[in-house]
Amino acid sequence: MNYRWQIHEKLADNQETKPLRKLLHDQWLLPNRLIHYLRIRRTVLVNGNYRSMNEIVEKNDNIQLLFCGDEIRTPATNDYIPSSQPHLEVLYENRDLLVVNKPRGQKTHPNYHGETGTLMNDVAGYLVNSENNAYMVHRIDLQTSGAVVVAKNPIVVPILNRLISEGQIHRQYLAVVEGKMAKSGKLDWAIGRNPVNPHLHQVNGQNAQPALTYYETLASNHERSLVKLRLATGRTHQLRVHLAHSGHPIVGDPLYNPLSTEGMLLHGVSQKLILPFVMKSLNISAPLPSYFKNYLVTRNVNLS
Repeated sequence: MNYRWQIHEKLADNQETKPLRKLLHDQWLLPNRLIHYLRIRRTVLVNGNYRSMNEIVEKNDNIQLLFCGDEIRTPATNDYIPSSQPHLEVLYENRDLLVVNKPRGQKTHPNYHGETGTLMNDVAGYLVNSENNAYMVHRIDLQTSGAVVVAKNPIVVPILNRLISEGQIHRQYLAVVEGKMAKSGKLDWAIGRNPVNPHLHQVNGQNAQPALTYYETLASNHERSLVKLRLATGRTHQLRVHLAHSGHPIVGDPLYNPLSTEGMLLHGVSQKLILPFVMKSLNISAPLPSYFKNYLVTRNVNLS
């Protein structure tokens, strides 16, 4: 039988002895539905042989997970028309995923069938001659730049989604904001939709949900501040809404600071990853765009 997706992993020297089910579910975070298919199709192999879920695995065992493809529930990737000349800055790549540096002004993904020019089109073009596809894990706004994680196979999508929801995978951002912010603190305001303009969000808007942002001011003068930001929640436009509500909107934000026309200065500067299956932590840095660095120099926002 031909298997569409195969995962091969050798357990580490320090692997704790445990039942196979606990390895798959508790350690590797595979969802129950995938474990179910592996069991009924007998396509989980330990050292080349099928093992029941209750059997013990230990250090240096070789684990194979074999998937036909019909057991995977993920959005179709055929909508991502591969770019013929993808412009992609790859920050990190392994068998299962890649981290790319999205430029300001590029959409993360298409909004309609046949749309091209997005980051996911570029990733699809980058992978076109491989056995992998592009699977979106998370997104950042059109005018935001920085690190974005993209899955290369559908097996890791639910794993990455769970790690993101638990806060084990997260980004840190740098932003230039109006005015002089306090040294550090948190912005703890619920965010919902603007009742008049559906494209906008606001503090205590319609169907507001809790939202928490931590910030640290890295440099400032009387007119601008460079701040490092970390999301504790992931609401739409959270950083932009929180900073605008605080009285320090992001420079160049077309929605929440429309009188500032420089181009938005918000960049996902670092990405903390937990690598699926090996479950090791990794920090990926996304270099600041040249226009961002030049702005800091010309506006004399000096690092203190």
